[in-house]
Order: sequence, then structure tokens, then C-alpha cells
Amino acid sequence: MSSDSTRGIFQIGDVLNNTYKIDKVLGRGGTSEVYRAKSEISGRVVALKALRTEFSRNEDFLALMTREEDMREIRHDAIVRYYDNQRTDDGHVYLVMDYVDGPGLDRKLKDGGMSADDLMIIGKRVAEGLVAAHAKNIVHRDLSPDNIILRNGDPADAVIIDFGIAKDTNPGAETIVGNEFAGKYAYAAPEQLSGQTDARADIYALGAMLLSTFRGKAPNIGNNPMEVVQKKSEPLDTTGVPEPLKSLVDRMTQPDREHRLQTAQAVLEEIIAPQPMVSAAIEPDLEDMDRTIIAPKSVTKQPVVEPVKVVAKSPAPQVQKTEPKKSRGAVIPVLGVLAIAALGGGAYVSGALDGLLGPKYPFEESYTLVASRSESGLAQAVGFVPSQNAQNTLATLIAQEGGTTELTLASGDITPTWEADVLRLVDTVDHLPEWRVLADGDRVRITGLTYDKAEQRNLTTALKQVDMIGAFEAVIQIDLGPRILSAGAVNQILAGHQNCGELDVVDAPLAGYPNASQVIVAGRVADIATRVALSDELTESIGDRDLVLEVDVLNPTLCLVDSVLPNAPQAAVDVEFRVGPDNTVNSSGHFFVGENPVIDVVIPSEITDGYLFVSALDVSGNVFHLLPNLLLKDNSVTTLRGGSDGPVSIRVAHSLADAADGTKLAFVVDDSALGKTKIIVLHSGEQIFDGLRPTTESAGGYANALGERVGIIKSLDSRILTTAQK
Repeated sequence: MSSDSTRGIFQIGDVLNNTYKIDKVLGRGGTSEVYRAKSEISGRVVALKALRTEFSRNEDFLALMTREEDMREIRHDAIVRYYDNQRTDDGHVYLVMDYVDGPGLDRKLKDGGMSADDLMIIGKRVAEGLVAAHAKNIVHRDLSPDNIILRNGDPADAVIIDFGIAKDTNPGAETIVGNEFAGKYAYAAPEQLSGQTDARADIYALGAMLLSTFRGKAPNIGNNPMEVVQKKSEPLDTTGVPEPLKSLVDRMTQPDREHRLQTAQAVLEEIIAPQPMVSAAIEPDLEDMDRTIIAPKSVTKQPVVEPVKVVAKSPAPQVQKTEPKKSRGAVIPVLGVLAIAALGGGAYVSGALDGLLGPKYPFEESYTLVASRSESGLAQAVGFVPSQNAQNTLATLIAQEGGTTELTLASGDITPTWEADVLRLVDTVDHLPEWRVLADGDRVRITGLTYDKAEQRNLTTALKQVDMIGAFEAVIQIDLGPRILSAGAVNQILAGHQNCGELDVVDAPLAGYPNASQVIVAGRVADIATRVALSDELTESIGDRDLVLEVDVLNPTLCLVDSVLPNAPQAAVDVEFRVGPDNTVNSSGHFFVGENPVIDVVIPSEITDGYLFVSALDVSGNVFHLLPNLLLKDNSVTTLRGGSDGPVSIRVAHSLADAADGTKLAFVVDDSALGKTKIIVLHSGEQIFDGLRPTTESAGGYANALGERVGIIKSLDSRILTTAQK
């Protein structure tokens, strides 16, 4: 294989290490190339990242590849799955990872960008991945549109790739490639220019990436180093970006990282329950921005709003020009009094003259209303409403829940049914433990949380109906709770299904599982019914989380014997399967009815003395002793070796032809006990049993006899043989 840069490191059709066949070039960079390949063994499609020849023996670049390999410990659907590094015979190093099929955000950016709603979905998905990475103290440091792939083009299935310059933030960990700058200038956080990197750099990069993908062009960072430094010290221009994306990007991309959203979890919470960005004109103390909800400008606070009493005054005062610095909140009562004095308080309040007079309240271009209740029970309504009826209705609702309102009477570019539509939507979701209605002009975003899967489905369907959303363009997201699921809650469920040893959660987050994360359960159960029941209960209880069951179904016999087997180490005794009569290798261990399994036990060179015991435990509850037995009585390692050094293969189950003389053990698969049979190899320093065990006995009898002698067992190796109908 040539390493000529014009030809590429590998060529289409190359098979690497007798396994991966190259079928496509995915990309080429200055130090590495990425290929799509297919495993000739499993058929799995993977991506291979290969270092160019000149870097394959460079310790710094090998460290980069090793760091990416270490990412395999992070299991999350939003992060590409890494496997391991391999080296070809001619010295090329490549990393095996999952192949993610779909466009990158860089392609979406070049095609003109994406909608704000889709980018909110992508932001949530990527933030979930960052929560998983940061929990392992891994900072990406190079988040940019080309490092986010939309699997099958779905924004909700975005995947972070290329952790090649990721940094381990554990104390004492080294920064890959020394102290050099890592990351693309356009998306890098300001502090990265001076070599300072922590999780907040990823938050900045994600915000900058969302902004650039919305606009369809990369951020303007200047034309020379001085301009880059200057630009990075300034907030990104989010003019024209709709809410809630605008406030989200503003909070994520503050130049001073102390004033940024501080964690990926905080980003998730902001997406779930977005809040307006604090402006300097309203609240100069940015340190309070994460805990202060700022209403749109000119807000009149009304903790509990009573119906407004309007008193007519005569004679009417002369209309005065409003000072530019005064808020609309101060202007409203003046205008109201003038109108009443001129046209009569009764007609004005009743609305009888609205058709003649037009809007009674000041016009607001950015007409936004947010009504919500958080999972902690904090309720509030903030923004603009078109009438005192809407103001009073919302104030009463929020007050009943112990919350406050900051509502301003204003007119705007809204539909005639805006008020009725908003109040109907709020009324539909306000029974949820957590809900939020964000109305922005003619668009509405409704989020909520329920603990009932049927309600999630029904409510989501109902809220998408035209008669429910009215004239709004709606985005609906009702999540299934809880927001954070504790590992303890999962373990409680597992305890009720343990009938074959312990069931365990794998890599459970210390702070609990956030929504959209994976819950991985490993272990064994005695039957398929238990596995189904376990899956059903977990699925019903874990909410919007993916369930991965790495749970093997054994059988009561295997579980019984497993319960008394010692916790002994493995000794690398290999169990090999073949198919008689021609001794064809069967690496899968799967046999069908009518086939003749041949079983070899390979004694490693390290085992030179003691005794071997080989048994087969099948689904019928029987134990078959393959060594020693009446046909092969001597199980001492010295005798079995016959004076040979190194690995020695001992056949414990023969082909029918070899066993025809009755001196050897052989068997054929029938349909009486199909399923998993476990081959167990025990090594001990002395005989485990007094005399020979019968060739066949019950699992209970074997377990009792074994349980008394487990203390003398030095090692335990095993392999599963599976039988089935064709």
C-alpha cells in the first residue's frame, strides 16, 4: 500500500489486518485520512482514521490517537463510539470507530443554514453528549460544524465526532500536543487563544456553532492576529436571531467565561426552559444572569394582579410628550386617562369603541410572552399581553401556584386570536409537573414534563392539532420524566428480577441519568420471560432514556451451578468447537439438531500440574462430565500433557466415527434440550471429588458436591455452546 499523498494512505479494496475492507474515502487532512470500511468477519460498517506515514511513529500524534481510543469508555448515542487502534504490517496506524451516515453541520451551513427550531434540537442533543464527556473529565476543544454529523439527516440524532485533540482535565493530565493552541479560531473560546481550556470552552464553541449554522456562514474573526484577539473579546452578534435561540447563544458565548453558562447540564436546562438574556440596560450585574428572569422592556411588576380600576378625571390634562428614557410602563396609565377623559370611561373599559380607536396600548415590535412552572414548583408569567383579561387570567393562574407575574399591556403584530390561543395552550399544560409556553409573535414553543408515557403521547398529539394551536406555528416537546433518574431507582427495579446472580447498572452517572442518556444493564437471568419483564418495567420507568440490556439468558441449571462456582480467576484455558465427522472449525459455538459437536480443551503452557475437570451443563438440568469420566479416568495435567511442553489440546468430546469403538465420548444434538450449554473447565491442585462422578447427574447434586470443595479451585474458564433447530 502506498503512502503517496496523491494516492492516499489506503486504496479502495485494500483489506487491513485480514478484517477491514476499504470501500470509500471519507476525508483527507494534513495528518490523517478517514475511510469507510466493512468488516469481512462481522459485516459491520466502520470508519477508520489513519495517520499519514510521517506521523505514524511520532509520539505526539500517536498520543492523539490513543486519547481518541480512550473515548470508548464514554457510552452515549450523541458521541461517536470508538473501538481500538491497530497497526498494519507496513506500519500504518489507524483507529476503528463507528461509521455515522449523514450530513455534517458544515454541509448544512454551506447550504444556507438551518432553522432555529432544528438548531435548538441539535443544541440539546450535543449538550447531552457533552454532559457525558465532561463527566469523564474530557473536553473536546474543537467543536465546529464539521465535527457534528446528523445521523440520517435527523437533528435529534446529532453525533459528535473527532475527539482527536480532546483534553483530559483530571489533575495532572497532560494536554495533547503540549501547550499549543487547539481548536478552530472561528469557534474557539477567547481563553483558548492563551492556552486556557475547560468545559466552558466547549460551551462557547457549541454556541458559536449554532449561531453560524443559523446564519449560514462562519463567524467573522478578522483578517490578522490582532483582529482575531479583538473580535474574540467582543460578544457575538446575534441580531435577528429569534428567541429562544438568541438568548441561548448569548448565554453560551459570553467572552468572559465566568459569565457564561458554566456547565453542559446548565445548557440543557436552558434549552428545556429558556430565559431571556439580561441586557446591560436592564441589569448590569451579569453574575446574576442565570438566576434572574428579566421581562421584556417596560415591565410593570404585579405579584398578584387585581382588575385594574380606571378613574375618569375631568377636565382632561393636556397630552405631554413622553421623554425618550421613560418606559412604556409609565406611559400606559397616562394614555388610558386621556382616552377616558375624551371618550368616556365606560365605553373605553368595555371595549365598545375599540373598532373606532384601534389599539389602546403602546405597540411592541418584539411581542413575547413566557408562562411557565419549573419542576421545583416555581411558577411565573413574563412578557406582553393584549388585554386586561389576559393579564388577569394569567395572574390568577400563576398566583394559585404561588408564583408571580411581570406582564405589560401592549399591542403588537399578532393575530386576532392570539390571546385566546395562548390562554387555551396554557390551560392545556398547566396541570403538568413542569411546563412552559413561549409565545413569540406568531410562533409558540411548548415544553413540558410528564411521568405518564400515555399522557406524553396523547398530549403531544393533541397539541399538534390545528384547533389547539390556533394561528400559531408551534414546536411541541413533552418529555417523559423524571429529568434526572437516580441509579438507585434503577437498582430497585433490578433487585426484583435477579434470579441468576446480580444484575448491575453499567457506568451509572454519579449525579443520575439525564433525559436522552443511556441506561445500560448487565448480568444474567434464568429465562426469557424474566428478561422480557425486566425490559418492560425498565422501559416504563426510565422515561426518555435509551435502554441497553446486556443481559444473557441462561437457564435454571446454569444459574444454579453459577451460584456455587468459585470466584476464581481465568487461566486462559481455551475451549474449541468443531463439527464432526470432518472436524470443521465452528468458531461461533452454534450447533443445529443432528450435528455432532466436537470439543477440544487447550491447556496453556503455564499449567503444568494439578488436575482438570471439564463438565457440560445443559438446559435440561443435567450435568455431563467430560473429564474425568468412565472412558477418560485420568485427569492429571501431567498425564494429559504426555511429556509435551507448551499448549496441549485434549479432545473431550469426539466425532461419532472416532467414538464408534466405544472407547470415547461423543454426542449428537437432538431437540430435547435446545438452548445454551455451558462448558466449564476447573483447574485445582488436588482432586475435587472423592472418586469419579457419574457421567450424567443433576445440577443440584453437582452443585452440592462442588460447593463443599470450591476453596481448592485455582482457576475457572468457560464457554457457551448453543443448540437450535435449523
